[in-house]
Order: sequence, then C-alpha cells, then structure tokens
Amino acid sequence: MNANKLFTAEKVGSLELKNRVVMSPMTRCRAIGHVPNELMAEYYKQRSGAGLIITEGTSPSPNGLGYARIPGIYSPQQVDGWKLVTSAVYKAGGKIIVQLMHTGRISHPLNMPEGSQIIAPSAVKAAGQMWTDEKQLQNFPEPRAMTTEDLISTKEEYVFAAKNAMIAGFDGVELHSANGYLLEQFLSPISNIREDNYGGSIENRCRFVLEVASAVAEAIGKGKTGIRLSPYGVASDMPHYPEIEVTYHYLSKQLNKLGIAYIHMVDHSAMGAPEVPLKMKKQIRSNFKNAIILSGGYDKARAEADLESGLGELVAFGRPYINNPDLVDRFKNNWPLSQDLKMDLFYSADEKGYTDYPNHKV
Repeated sequence: MNANKLFTAEKVGSLELKNRVVMSPMTRCRAIGHVPNELMAEYYKQRSGAGLIITEGTSPSPNGLGYARIPGIYSPQQVDGWKLVTSAVYKAGGKIIVQLMHTGRISHPLNMPEGSQIIAPSAVKAAGQMWTDEKQLQNFPEPRAMTTEDLISTKEEYVFAAKNAMIAGFDGVELHSANGYLLEQFLSPISNIREDNYGGSIENRCRFVLEVASAVAEAIGKGKTGIRLSPYGVASDMPHYPEIEVTYHYLSKQLNKLGIAYIHMVDHSAMGAPEVPLKMKKQIRSNFKNAIILSGGYDKARAEADLESGLGELVAFGRPYINNPDLVDRFKNNWPLSQDLKMDLFYSADEKGYTDYPNHKV
C-alpha cells in the first residue's frame, strides 16, 4: 500500500495539482461589504500548500448573498478583490477555484442589498434562524417562488459569475449544490413543490442543477467546472425523503454525461448528520468517471485508506485547515496538528482566529 498517496500529483479536469489535499470551502464572513480584501488574500496564501483550495461560498448575484459579510463575484469591485486573492495564492505556488453559492431561501433581507429578493424553487419557508449584524438572529422569511424568468436570469447570473471568475484569475469554479442552498433546494421534493418542468419527478427536480452545470461548463470549459453534493445532509433544513439514493444515482449519471471535472461529495456525519451509506458513495463513484473529491471529518489515515481503495481521487479537509495553515507539511512530516481552534471567531470580522494561527515550529 502506498501510504503517501495524499502527496502525489493528480490531474483534475484541466488542472495539474501538486498533491491530493484539498482545502474545503468554509464560510468565514471577512468580506466587508461583500468585497474580498487583503486579509482574505493573506488567509488563502497561508494555506497554499494544498493541492487545491476551494474558496468560501461566493454569491453569483445580489439575490444569492444570504449571510452577513460573505463575498460575491458579480461586481467589478469584487472581481478586483478576488484578484488580490488569486495572485497571492499563485505566488505561493497554489491553485484556487471559487465556489459559487446562491443561498436561495437561506437568507434574510437584513443581509442583502437594496433591490434584491429572496427566491427559491417554491415558497417553502425554512425552519431555523439566520444571523444578521443589525438585529442578531432572525427567523428565515418565506421566499418567493421563482418564475420562468427567474430561472433564466439566475442561470445567466451563474454563467456571468463563472466568466468573472476567469477574469479574476481563478483556475475554475465549483457549483454549490449542497448544504441546503439554492441548487439543492431544487433537488428535494420537500423544498421544491413546483408543478412545472422543474418539479415533481426526479428528472424535473434535477433539471435546473444540470442546466446550470451545463451552461457554466460551456462558458468556461468542463475541465474547469466542478460541483458539490451532500446527499443525506440535513444542513439548512433539508429533511430526508425516500428517493434520495435514486435522485443522486440519476444526477451523478447525468453529470458524468456533461463531462465536468469533478464531484465534491460531502458526508456530514462527522457534524452529526446521518452517514452517507458506503453503497451510495460506491454507486456515485461507479457512475462518475472523472475525479471525486471526498469530504467530511477526514484525518490523514482515513484519507489515505479511501484514496487507496479508489473511492475518490482527492480528499478535502475543512476545520483542520482553520488552525493548521501548514496542514500538508504537518501531514507529510507527521507533526502534531494544532488543537487550538477558536470556534467563537469562525464568523467574526477581523484577523483574530483567521490569519493569526501559527505554522508548526520545528
């Protein structure tokens, strides 16, 4: 057994990666005014030892902002802000792609600019609350069901954002179709109760996701397009439904036909959600011929085992990357991982608990 598969080079779509360690997308709320900045550039640069960095969720439009202080990539100022990030990462020898995240119904008007609207497949309110800087925790409002025109314009926003990502210097984009955000809201018969071609059957519920993936792949190249899926995830009020396995079986087969670079498959069981059955992971692996990024509570040993078994080509690490900016070096040298994780600073606004975690001292 090759015990160091994590550190071997790998080709994903059109990207040549120096190792198979991926930095997971993680919301960190440092984009003041929704514009990326120097502080964010420093944060990502510090973590450029990863074979691939996937940015925090980044909105393709004002309607998709959802959370306080998350970045967008629809304005010239945002594109300029992201250029700071991409150039810092490249100078440090890294590769970085942007995750396009439209939050859909997981939003609040206090977090959104004037003129934007909370839209979703259907007018189904999510249970739970959303943080707002102005009034702290607020209940989710009921979203407006998307019209045919909304479907077209939202798809165009994804394409425009993907093209902006190329201008900003990213290596590609990941479509966030997980964690209960807009694209996953279409997949579930609980959040999607439409009666047109985008609701009802499994094929209809997968239609918008596949149309967005196809349009983005056509705009920037399928070798630069990936997608994130979280079957069995319960984040953002996504209850289970009987057809989960059949839905993702169909979806992964269709994504394979599109020929996109990768599927980023998340198992949230480490965070308390039900485990994605191994049978289902193997089914998606069998259906999808390009790269699979495995994600969810991994340590080095389990990552090596799953790479060796062929379940995926790369492994994404989330929380360990917050307080171990030099994670790859720590893995390679068997140095201990820092246990000093300041969870109360995950979503604050400055450098504390963000860029002030030290590298391992030899």
